[in-house]
Amino acid sequence: MKRLLHLARNPKGQTSNVSPQIKDEDQSDLPLRDTSLSTIFQPFSYPTVKPSSDAPVTAIFNCSKITIGAGVAIFHLATSRVVVCRHSVEKWWFLPKGRRDAGEETGPAAEREGYEESGYRNRLLPIPLRHCQPRAYNVSHTAHFPFVTEPIWTEMVPQKRGCQYVLFWYVAETVPRQVEESLNAAEKNMATSDNATPYQNPPKYPQGTTLADRVQLDSENFVPLHHPNTGVDAEEALYESYLLPIKEAAEKLRGTVMEDVVISGWEAICLRHAMEQSTSTSNVHLPS
Repeated sequence: MKRLLHLARNPKGQTSNVSPQIKDEDQSDLPLRDTSLSTIFQPFSYPTVKPSSDAPVTAIFNCSKITIGAGVAIFHLATSRVVVCRHSVEKWWFLPKGRRDAGEETGPAAEREGYEESGYRNRLLPIPLRHCQPRAYNVSHTAHFPFVTEPIWTEMVPQKRGCQYVLFWYVAETVPRQVEESLNAAEKNMATSDNATPYQNPPKYPQGTTLADRVQLDSENFVPLHHPNTGVDAEEALYESYLLPIKEAAEKLRGTVMEDVVISGWEAICLRHAMEQSTSTSNVHLPS
C-alpha cells in the first residue's frame, strides 16, 4: 500500500483546489555554500504571495473516513539548503510527505516520511511560530520555549473513496554526523538477512543548543549522507532528491503550499537565530 498521497496529481481535464507540482526536465549539481555564520542565516526577498488560511469549518469524520499524514521541509543549516524531491518519470517536484502509521505520532511520522521518500535522516527543528496551542505545564514539553515543533501549515484535501485527507507540514533539519553514525550502527545491528533494516527514530533536537552551536557540529566539508533505496514501494523507488538553495527550491514548488513551507520555514529559522543572538528576545516579534 502506498504511503504517499500526492495531493496535486490531476488527470487531464479535472480541477482541484491544489496547484499541480512543478515539472522540470533537468537538474544540475550545485556547489556547497560558504558555511561562515555571517552568511548562513540570512532571510531574503522572494516575490511570492503567501497562501491565506481558509475560514474555520465544522466537520466530523468516522475513523474509517479520514487519513492523517505528515510532510516535512528538511533544511541543511550549514549550507542554507533544503531537500526537495522529484519524480524521475513525471518530472514534478515535491516535499516528502505521506500517511502516518497506526499508533504513530504525527511529528515522528513526518521525520520517517522525510527519510523514506528523500533518503535524508532528519529531526524536527524547534522554531518560533505564532500558534494557538497552550504552553504545557510539563517541563519536558517546554524545554525549547519559545521555540516549538508545531506544524507550520495544515492541508485538508478530499481523498478518493469519500475520505478526508489531513496533512500536517513540519520544519526539520538534517542530523549531525554523530547522530547519523549512531543510527547507522543501530540499524546495522538490528538488520537480519530475512528482514529489511528497521527505521530508527532520531533523537530530538537537544535542549540548549543554539543554531550557531548546531552548525559547528558539522565540519566545513560535511555533506549530509543520502541513503539510497529507502522508499517502501515501487512508486517511491522513482523519487529523486536534491539539496537545493532555498530560493531555487521555492521556485521548483511555486504555486503550492509547499513553496511557503520552505519560505516560511527558512524565515522562522533565521528569526530563531536572530532571537538567540539578541540580548533580549522581547525585541524580536514572532511572524503573523
